[in-house]
Amino acid sequence: MDDKTSAKYEARAEIIKALAHPTRLYIVDQLSREEKCVCELTEKIGADMSTVSRHLSVLKKAGIVQMDKRGLKVYYQLRVPCIMKFFECAESVIRNTAKEQLDMVE
Repeated sequence: MDDKTSAKYEARAEIIKALAHPTRLYIVDQLSREEKCVCELTEKIGADMSTVSRHLSVLKKAGIVQMDKRGLKVYYQLRVPCIMKFFECAESVIRNTAKEQLDMVE
C-alpha cells in the first residue's frame, strides 16, 4: 500500500475511532435532530460537563461536529449529516446478525 492510500485509511480509522464510544454515538444521534448546547447534552447524558466536553472534543477533532460560541453557551451541530448513513449501515449489520443467530436456534 502506498503512502497516499495508507493516509486515506488512517483518516477513516480516526473517524471510526472517534465514534467508537456509546456516549459519542448518542451525541451524534442527538445532534442529527438539531444543534444543542453543551448544557443540554450534559443533562440528556447525565454526566458532568467536563466528560461531555471531552467527548465533544474528540468528535470535533475528527471533523464530525462543529461548534458555535454564543455568549456564554457553546452550541454543537453535525458538520457532516451524512454520518447518519453510517448509523443506518450499522443498524443493518445488527439486524442481519440477529436474524442469522435467530435462524440458528430455530
